[in-house]
Amino acid sequence: MQVTLEDKYTQEKGQVFLTGVEALVRIPLMQQRLDRAAGLNTAGFISGYRGSPLGTYDLALNRAGRFLEAHDIRFLPGVNEELAATACLGAQQAPLLPGANRDGVFAIWYGKGPGVDRSGDALKHGNLAGSSAHGGVLVAAGDDHAAKSSTTAHQSEHALLAALIPVLYPASLQEYLACGLYGFALSRFSGLWVGFKCATEVVETSGTVLVDPPDIRRPQLELPEDGLNIRVAFNPLADERRVLEHRLPAAQAFARANGLDRAVLHGQRRELGIVTAGKSYTDTRKALAALGLSEERCAELGVGVYKLMLTWPVETGGLQDFANAYRRLVVIEEKRPLIEEQLRSALFNLPAARRPEVVGKTDLKGAPLLPSYGELSPGIIADVLARNLAELGVPLPDGAMHRCTLDDADVQAMVRDIVRTPAFCSGCPHNRSTAVPDGSLAMAGIGCHTMAIMMKDSRTLPPTQMGGEGANWIGAEAFTDTPHMFQNLGDGTYFHSGLLAIRAAVAAGSNITYKILYNDAVAMTGGQAVDGTLTVP
Repeated sequence: MQVTLEDKYTQEKGQVFLTGVEALVRIPLMQQRLDRAAGLNTAGFISGYRGSPLGTYDLALNRAGRFLEAHDIRFLPGVNEELAATACLGAQQAPLLPGANRDGVFAIWYGKGPGVDRSGDALKHGNLAGSSAHGGVLVAAGDDHAAKSSTTAHQSEHALLAALIPVLYPASLQEYLACGLYGFALSRFSGLWVGFKCATEVVETSGTVLVDPPDIRRPQLELPEDGLNIRVAFNPLADERRVLEHRLPAAQAFARANGLDRAVLHGQRRELGIVTAGKSYTDTRKALAALGLSEERCAELGVGVYKLMLTWPVETGGLQDFANAYRRLVVIEEKRPLIEEQLRSALFNLPAARRPEVVGKTDLKGAPLLPSYGELSPGIIADVLARNLAELGVPLPDGAMHRCTLDDADVQAMVRDIVRTPAFCSGCPHNRSTAVPDGSLAMAGIGCHTMAIMMKDSRTLPPTQMGGEGANWIGAEAFTDTPHMFQNLGDGTYFHSGLLAIRAAVAAGSNITYKILYNDAVAMTGGQAVDGTLTVP
């Protein structure tokens, strides 16, 4: 059998080798093949804005251009994230317009966590309007939990929840393909846009995966007369009710019919049940292995694991069935609690005899247990599981690691001497262009010029959000004797949203000098061209 690099996009069954971003490229190709096999005349549309963990998605899409074209998929990067989301709304409206020439258009929006935040209004408008019956929208949110490539650590679920967008969280590269196809089917069935959480630790990996499409089931559900999909109507209160009373329950019914959430381990008796999702599920399995708890040993000791793919809104029926008769449940999830709060709510009205104890971010006494900041690791999880098993009187295997984490001070001592401060590339003109005259100060923004803050004897203040560059000086200048401010602004950010900040500074009469750092490229994420034609004049 001949193997080529093109197999990742052309092979329809069996195994291929690909990266996380290539899996995101493959998903719409697979969806188009399924549609054609079903006799549907559909097209695809992809738009968004780059940034790690999805910083190279546009590069992968461009490299796969001929495959996209052959499958009638249009890739058009957005000038910024919210305009890209609005374009995806237009893709759902297309079948409603006179002269529509497709049965539907399936769309993917992409952006990292800060892009989800700034697109909140656009995503909410799009989701309330809905998806078309043969279209559907995936909202690919790149989450950098440890702020390795962002100015803030990100968890997008709560922003998506605020827009009433359900969230799918694949745990592995293998799950990306199935999760993407489930996502489009869920979007078409429920009329909702569907979040697709891309954690750095998964999307930036590569491996061999099976590409056979999943068997997708359409639930039997009584629907309102006008259905659940997008329509030519504008009634804000009716749209809100439609989402809450019909669309979100339809998403839960879809999850139940397709087994998106399931018990992957069940004990012969019910001692400790673990509820988890995504990257935390993978870390939990590693933690169990570190404790010497194989699947067989877990079954003997009464340890079970319930794995969610739809993390909001949780399908409570299966979760209640799993929870029944366990003495204690521990919820393992990164960042702020999302699953834990839904679990507590789902169990609250159960009879006391069927209601297990629940721990997660805190223990039974309310003391901190799993941190809501930074990242979880298999070691941290192993320590928490060992502690809870001990409290339940469940013996661990001889020689099991009761504590797999290092003390914070030990970790800091290990890395103190090997930390390298980020710096500009050799020969980069912004080594000099970000410097300011003696006695002056500068403000930073989003871009590689943020590294000016870290330079020796830096006189550059911390950054604002993307597009806010200099607007903070508008609020500060009247209350300081500092007479003037410099503001660094990348040319990509200028085109993205920074021009509005300049206009705001002009309108306020601020004494500020903008330095537009011209690269003719987006240097932070792979050297892509700026999305728009920009010259120095």
